[in-house]
Amino acid sequence: MRGLAEGPPGLQADDWPPCAQKIVGHIEESLRSTATPQITQALNVLTTTFSHCHDPWTQVLWVQLHPLVAALLQKDPVPAAHSLVDLLLSVARSPGLSSSSCGLWETLAQTLSHLSPTQAGLLALGILKLQDCPQALRAQAFAVLLQPLACVLQATAQGPGPSGLLDSTAADSVTADMLLPSKAACVGLLCQTLVHLELLLPLPQRPCPWPQAPLLGAAVTLLQLCRGSGSPASDAGRQLCALLLGCVRVQRAALDFLGTLSQETGPPELVTQVFAVLLEYLRSPDSSPTVLKKAFQATFRWLLSSPRTPGCSDLDSHTLLFLRELLPVLQKRLCSPCWEVRDSGLEFLTQMTRRWGGQAGFRHALLASEVPRLTEQLLRDPESYVRASAVTAMGQLSSQGLCVPPAGPEHPGSQQKSLLGELLHILSTDSEGFPRRAVMQVFTQWLRDSHADVVGDTEQFVAGVLQVAGQDLDWEVRAQGLELALVFLEQMLGPLRSHCPYAVTPPVAAPAGPLTQALQSLCRVRLFEFAFRALFDCDRPVAQKSCDLLLLLRAKTASSSSLQEPRSSPDVASVEAALQRWRAGDQAQPLGDLEPEVVLAVLRSMDLEGLRGALAESSDHVEKSPQSLLQDMLATVGILGENEADCY
Repeated sequence: MRGLAEGPPGLQADDWPPCAQKIVGHIEESLRSTATPQITQALNVLTTTFSHCHDPWTQVLWVQLHPLVAALLQKDPVPAAHSLVDLLLSVARSPGLSSSSCGLWETLAQTLSHLSPTQAGLLALGILKLQDCPQALRAQAFAVLLQPLACVLQATAQGPGPSGLLDSTAADSVTADMLLPSKAACVGLLCQTLVHLELLLPLPQRPCPWPQAPLLGAAVTLLQLCRGSGSPASDAGRQLCALLLGCVRVQRAALDFLGTLSQETGPPELVTQVFAVLLEYLRSPDSSPTVLKKAFQATFRWLLSSPRTPGCSDLDSHTLLFLRELLPVLQKRLCSPCWEVRDSGLEFLTQMTRRWGGQAGFRHALLASEVPRLTEQLLRDPESYVRASAVTAMGQLSSQGLCVPPAGPEHPGSQQKSLLGELLHILSTDSEGFPRRAVMQVFTQWLRDSHADVVGDTEQFVAGVLQVAGQDLDWEVRAQGLELALVFLEQMLGPLRSHCPYAVTPPVAAPAGPLTQALQSLCRVRLFEFAFRALFDCDRPVAQKSCDLLLLLRAKTASSSSLQEPRSSPDVASVEAALQRWRAGDQAQPLGDLEPEVVLAVLRSMDLEGLRGALAESSDHVEKSPQSLLQDMLATVGILGENEADCY
């Protein structure tokens, strides 16, 4: 239809090219077929057409085929339901179709009532995401989404809540029948419903009013049923409790949904129930590691949404009371034999410290617990993921002055000093990359925030860290070393990077006197040797980051006439010769002590723009083809027969 030499096709199907008419005829035959695969193929072809083509003739096509599509709803069961949903939503989203004039809204309403609850959920979500949709259809779609949770509330003899929106959502027999007989169907429908509602909540076109209280009640009820702590008063409720008891899938989905609901407020009595069920899950020895992680995440989100006293940034009394109950649970989880649980506990501690580390109530509760001491012990955990999380947590605690007090009669700063030494030891000796990366991130943040241990002797700190990072085999550690070097550069020379990506103002050159002193400091910490070595790194991200850093430095010092150096200086020639050897792969010889004038002369002579252009090219710029990709895949997995077949 797009390739007609005589211009765009007419709006009458009889005027279309013979080939197009044959294709339409074949699709009509397929839609009349009794074979589901044929129907599925026809629906998929139409979905692709309406998704990618919005010309006027597509409306003619839909009007011609619409009766055959609608006739599929009269079959029991509806064939190719998922493909039918995809087609209807693609037609509804198409700007080339007038939905009101081609009977689409009526077809969508009929489809919602003919599909099973599981099949109708995705269609209901798609309808609610539409920008322009009749209010009656939106209400019907939202009722379809809410039906499974309405069944849960009805089965557990809980009212639908004050909003009234669930009052009209009768727990119909079809949905109830879907929930109760089969555990697989029950779990699948509930998880799908929770995910769909979670996706809907942040959207601007979500239904209004939003039934926050009933949904909070349903989420809490589901979590109680999964724990066996609910008290259903009906046979259906007891049957539902038996189906959901210990179900990890529903627990995860309900905790995710509960965390998302923290974006809105709720009645105080329901919020109290939320914190109670979260604490119950965090305490329970039956909670799986993934469920515990979800519970920690939901707890943090609800703590963030806790009400604040006007004019006071500290946590309110109810939240502090909950925190005092929570910290002993966190202590227990940090001692768990399961490394995933210890890791989740450390991540939760880091989030809380970053958010409330400066508030008196939180500080007092945390320091009164054993959590800081246990966190320090986890720096030596046998699992590398846990060590990395402990490094991040200790870095955050130290930044807030919340590290464990010294055990002996040392000076007040000795514990902080020992933490710096321990982190340097991890950076130098840890056999796994994750803890070393975490140490570099902590050190970079400490330098950026002028941490007490850093400002005492910043040059010694930076020199020591760069020396260790430059020898690390992990490219991410070396790249993070360049980030630390950039922070130090900006502290010495002023801002190097514009905060606006579209700024065209050239960088302001530093005054000659301070510039000379700053460059001498950079030379003393051997920052240039670290950056030049990284410039020829075998890992492209490291080389790119180094190239960007040196370009920023060159731009900052470009107009400094007091530091000009003759191009033919023996020192400059010596450094350039050493860099040539480094580029060739021989990096054994260090550059030694450098003078600022020599460094600037070398920077001005280097073609950094050309190098950046070469580094920006993709690794397959020589040959881009499917065959090249397949060869890469085969080379990766080897030549074993089954792998070769899978690749091809």
